[in-house]
Amino acid sequence: MKRLTWPSWMPIDPYILALIATVGLAALLPARGAAADVASGASTAAVAFLFFLYGARLSTREAMDGLRHWRLHVTVLACTFIVFPLLGLAARGLVPVLLPQNLFEGLLFLTLVPSTIQSSIAFTSIARGNVPAAICAGSFSSLAGIVLTPLLAAGLLGNSGGGFSADSLVKIVLQLLVPFLAGQLLRRWVGGFIARHKKILGYVDRGSILLVVYTAFSEGMVQGIWHQVSAVRLAGLLVVEAVLLAIMLAVTWYGAKALGFNRGDRVAIQFAGSKKSLASGLPMASVLFGAHASLAVLPLMLFHQMQLMVCAVIAKRRSRDADDTAPPEVTAPAEGRVEETRTAVGTATRSG
Repeated sequence: MKRLTWPSWMPIDPYILALIATVGLAALLPARGAAADVASGASTAAVAFLFFLYGARLSTREAMDGLRHWRLHVTVLACTFIVFPLLGLAARGLVPVLLPQNLFEGLLFLTLVPSTIQSSIAFTSIARGNVPAAICAGSFSSLAGIVLTPLLAAGLLGNSGGGFSADSLVKIVLQLLVPFLAGQLLRRWVGGFIARHKKILGYVDRGSILLVVYTAFSEGMVQGIWHQVSAVRLAGLLVVEAVLLAIMLAVTWYGAKALGFNRGDRVAIQFAGSKKSLASGLPMASVLFGAHASLAVLPLMLFHQMQLMVCAVIAKRRSRDADDTAPPEVTAPAEGRVEETRTAVGTATRSG
């Protein structure tokens, strides 16, 4: 029997559709009362388990080996946690003409989230870039984001970002940092189990994120915050995010060239430095914003799908550019690249 696959012409990944369906479920059947308490407790446990898995999966040895290419990693971190937030702050000038305050706060939070790991690797591989550098850059960004994202949110969003306070800081330490460190400490004993059951745990990852999304949007529905956002405002948000992505793609590519990086490193910098992680951002938002998390994560969800679609096209183009200069013996078969490109969006979304 022929195995059913997601159509290659369909630009939206099935997991994105699952996220949209979860939002729809929260709109139609939001958790209330005792059900909301159960959903909130389960969401808290899911976030802690997610970051435990992140810690257990991160190879400390690989991360240390990657320090040898420190200039590249510093460049990616600067793009992720300096250039991105500066652009987010610049968008304040669009309030309230194009963006309402609540969507601006979500957009600013988006710029504070760490980079992706899996999608950076997938697109760098397709584009014939420096894959080991992409692995280390994504890992460093995710690790730094556990500390930098909450600190930047405290400094740039303050109490307007859903009530960030000392209590939020305690929650961050207990729900994010402690499980991550526990995963790192126990990696020696649980790493093999996680590697052998990677596929099953991948479903656990995605299911946990769906639970976080359902809980956040349920709280938003109960509080009636969706009445604050119109279709025109959402369209304005999409335009702003498209411009933001275009600027970061240009900055990472041409900026890396100006800094003297070779083509392979420039590819890794572009894909690792221009994207934001949905997998890390959603759990962090649930901790940082509480009941306001639904609007806070909306810009991130839209940006995530946009970056996957755009970067899939760019990666395919970069692979053709590499063919023009690569020796025949290192050039992969064309059909292999086509298949990689068709599956890139799905692969990247699963861990992005």
